[in-house]
Amino acid sequence: MPTCSLIVRAFNEEEHIGKLLAGVMEQTLDHVEVILVDSGSTDATVAIASRFPTKIVTIAPETFTFGRSLNIGCEHASGDILVMASAHVFPVYPDWLERLVAPFEDPEVAAAYGRQKGDGGTKFSEEQIFAKLYPPVATHPQDHPFCNNANAAIRRELWGQRKYDEDLPGLEDLEWAIWAVGQGKRVVYVPEAEVVHVHNESPRQVYNRYRREAIGLKMIRPQERFHLWDFGWLVVSNILSDVWHAIRAGRLSGVWRGILWFRLMQFWGTYRGFVHRGPVGSRLKQAFYYPRGLSERLASQGRAVDPIDYASAMESSANEAERARS
Repeated sequence: MPTCSLIVRAFNEEEHIGKLLAGVMEQTLDHVEVILVDSGSTDATVAIASRFPTKIVTIAPETFTFGRSLNIGCEHASGDILVMASAHVFPVYPDWLERLVAPFEDPEVAAAYGRQKGDGGTKFSEEQIFAKLYPPVATHPQDHPFCNNANAAIRRELWGQRKYDEDLPGLEDLEWAIWAVGQGKRVVYVPEAEVVHVHNESPRQVYNRYRREAIGLKMIRPQERFHLWDFGWLVVSNILSDVWHAIRAGRLSGVWRGILWFRLMQFWGTYRGFVHRGPVGSRLKQAFYYPRGLSERLASQGRAVDPIDYASAMESSANEAERARS
């Protein structure tokens, strides 16, 4: 039996899927089952994934929702721990999975999620979001149900009791975590379970992402509101925070345009998703939207484990695929 099952949702991810799966092959955790849920890719995503020991499940693109694709992947999984990863992330260290599943030794843990950081192409404002949501040190215990399925794991037994909501346009991970916490279980953040999350989105894509998530959050928490003045305040405060951190990092001249359009699209999408509903009041929504503190610095994280050598890992995977074909 696999120690855990890794479920990856994908659509046209040929640029990234190979690196993720090569990183999985380098993990210290044994007996990992990998399931790719592909929603009709028209590029080489499935062909690349086929070079690895991966179970591929295909769904029609018109039936896709985030929750539905995860539920289908979970149904095909055999592990007691179900790990979720975006197709455009890749692990930094070979003990990523080992660290991510370790909290489940405590029977009260329902979900765990790991650290995310950007790559060289990540927008500066997104770097600030990663730094705020995924710090290098965990807060114990976590006092809110935030969880993110780009890099997370849940207990299969609990998923059997409550599957992901297939009607939500996003934030199915948050909705599930809220339910689990309501059952007296815990959500744990594991900063050592670190991945690089590649987000190279256009302004339109950023707008659509935050609009979708705002609609999902409104469905989960219908009492929450977001007015036009919230849009204005949060755009200004986050831009000022980003500019401050960019100045301290000596990067302002190269990133200020990206800061402006990213924050405008982020909160215009949020506003449109909420459709003129009032102010952000909950602690959880502050974690989503409020800017990173001006006194915070990006702390370095020392690890005794060497990062994965992806040049070697990718070459090794290609050689294995060639031997398999011959």
